[in-house]
Order: sequence, then C-alpha cells, then structure tokens
Amino acid sequence: MTQIKQFPDELSLESIRETSARIQPFINKTPMFHYTEQGKDWQLKFEFLQRSGSFKARGALNNILQLDSSRREGGITAVSAGNHALAVAYASRSVDVDAKVVMQSTASPFRVSRAREYGAEVVISARIDSAFEEMFRIAETEERAIIHPFEGFHTIQGTATLGLEIVEQSQTFDVLLVAVGGGGLISGVGAAVKQLRPEVEIIGVEPEGAMGMTDSLEKGVALEKVDVDTIADSLGAPLHAPISFSVCQKVIDRTVLVSDNAMCQAMAWAADELKLALEPAGAAVLAALHGPLRKDCANRSVAAILCGSNIDSESWSAYVARGRKS
Repeated sequence: MTQIKQFPDELSLESIRETSARIQPFINKTPMFHYTEQGKDWQLKFEFLQRSGSFKARGALNNILQLDSSRREGGITAVSAGNHALAVAYASRSVDVDAKVVMQSTASPFRVSRAREYGAEVVISARIDSAFEEMFRIAETEERAIIHPFEGFHTIQGTATLGLEIVEQSQTFDVLLVAVGGGGLISGVGAAVKQLRPEVEIIGVEPEGAMGMTDSLEKGVALEKVDVDTIADSLGAPLHAPISFSVCQKVIDRTVLVSDNAMCQAMAWAADELKLALEPAGAAVLAALHGPLRKDCANRSVAAILCGSNIDSESWSAYVARGRKS
C-alpha cells in the first residue's frame, strides 16, 4: 500500500480546501478534456483558460487575500517574465490593491501591454537577476508587499487548489505531468494529489535549456543560480527556493526534459488536433507525451496540465511554423 506523505500544516487538505473557498470568487474552475484518440488516454486540464491566462492567478490571489488591510493599502510588487505579472495585475485589480510589477526587457510586449491593461504599473529591467533586485528595492523603499512567483506557502496553497480540482474532476489517473519552472506549480499540485491519491506518479517536465529543478533534485539542494536558455520563458526560473523545493522533494517522482523544438512541435499538434493556441510552457507536457514519455505512458491513464496561453499571435505563428518544419 502506498504511504501517504506528511506535509506541513499549511499544506494540509483542510488548508487547501480553505484556500479553494477563499479564491473561488475570483477564479475559473477550469475544465478537463479527455483525449482518447489513437489509443491514448489523456485527461488534459485546460488551466490556460484560467483568468489572466495561466495558473498563476491562484497563488497571486491567495497571497493578496491574506494580507491585512494595512499591507493591502501599501500596495504590492512582483517580478515576472510575464504570466506572474499578469496574474498579480489581475488579482490586484480584483481586490482593489495597487500593483507595481517588474518585467525583464525580453518579456513579450503582449504580456507587458496586458499587465498594464489590468491596471498595474510596469517597470522594465534589463535582466532577470536585476529584475529581482529592483523588486526588492521597490518593496523596501515603497513599503510594498512582495508577491513571489513560486515561493512561500501562500503561493503553494494557491496552486494546490489546482491539484484538488484535478482529483475532483478525474475518476482515475495513473500519472500526472506538470511543467516546471520555479517549482511553485508542481509543489502545490503535488501536495494535494499525493494526499488524495498517493499512488499517482508525478512527473515534472522541464526545458532542456532550463533544467534547474532536475539539477536541484540530483544535488539535493535548491540551486541559487540556474542557466536559462529556452523559448519557454514561463519556465525559465533563474533560481529555486527552499520552501517550494522542500515540497518538490516530497512530490516529484522524476523529471524529464524537452527541447525547444519539441515544444514547438507540441504547439503545432495542439493547434491541429485540439484547436488550441498554447504558449511553449503550456505545451511542454504535450511535448513530453510525444517524446520522452511516449512509450512509458502508452498504456497508462495520464493527467496533464496545460498551464498557460499568454502569447502574441506573431510569436505563436512563428513557433508553430518552426514546429511543423522540425
């Protein structure tokens, strides 16, 4: 019999269910799509239909909603390549809190524009490491609360509500695939799933050009610097952090790597087969199913999270064209 792992009180099923009730007025309960063509048994969680276009809204909302009134009045700040910035901007507008988000200069103009449309002030930083430094400076000098993209129990509680939904919506699955950047998504989802269905194998999917979680797990310590070179900027976390990493160590059974070309091919497949427009990170789990996990998952019931779709039409078209050529 599979042993149920122990998690901190902040990630108990009771706490996760309380979080779900707290954020429910502000999020979508996204659908599961059962794909059974060509002998495949895939249950795809359409989290890209989440408000702000990715799962990030869950953690951002839970963080803000647990600030006291004086902290909310001081405003919030965050750093992001895009999806977290959009989520924080959306969440802050939803509960009437002022937001200033730092985005790196390579961030998609589409995402920068969308963050501003939600009402956030956007500060552009040259590099991701300097972006973090700028966020900390803003937090200190303007006394704003930091909403971290993947670290902290409030963030992980938010993503855990996604795991709760998957179990509620799916009758059975043997394996769960989750794209990995900083580890905030897979730690939360995994904490919920492992408590409810401890027998499920949880596999993290990382880009070859941003394999920080794979390296951290092998070394047994959260890396403070990760080399990033991938089109999946949502998965390009420059470092890992102790709380989320400690949960990742409990929930991740193994990781697999996918190339940028493979993600482009998966984006093309999703467009042709499912009529979906996903960003590279959102297609990473599909790349794994068509690549390193193709044989391994052939006779298994698979749940997989399509985590985001924040991409402009020009970039999406270029990546899909690249996928069809490669």
